[in-house]
Amino acid sequence: MSRGIHHIGVATHDMEATLEFYEDVLGFPAVVCEMIELSVGGVIRHAFFDTGGGELIAFMEANDVPGMSTDFDAGINRGLGTGPGMYHFAFAAADPEDLARKHADLEAKGVKVRGIVDHGWCQSIYFHDPNFLQLEFCCLSGPLDEKRRAGRFDEAWKRLSRR
Repeated sequence: MSRGIHHIGVATHDMEATLEFYEDVLGFPAVVCEMIELSVGGVIRHAFFDTGGGELIAFMEANDVPGMSTDFDAGINRGLGTGPGMYHFAFAAADPEDLARKHADLEAKGVKVRGIVDHGWCQSIYFHDPNFLQLEFCCLSGPLDEKRRAGRFDEAWKRLSRR
């Protein structure tokens, strides 16, 4: 049985900007920072940030690694040709009041924030990190009932399929 997410790993071009953003702006402490020397040459800096609840997000910055492109899109979506936000990372806010505080705090730190968006069962704010990854803080705003988990999706899909 799964115990949840240990960590999600993504790339960065600028570890210093990533460290500053995740520690100083989001308040996620870096709990492990390691250097990985590769046998093929080059070094990877690997940093893990504690996002709460025992879960981590990790960033890897490749330096002088043979065969690795230096101009890939660290934001994921553009590089894959998907719409903005298809790949994103959502961090938990405790409740709508906590979400509003996070919104105000991010804006006070100069982060451009979209939201608060009410999805009916949760509320979200959206913003980007220095790698242009779309991030989100989200909180439940209502119960996760059986209708929302199953029936609502099926009915919405049927309406779309009739078009």
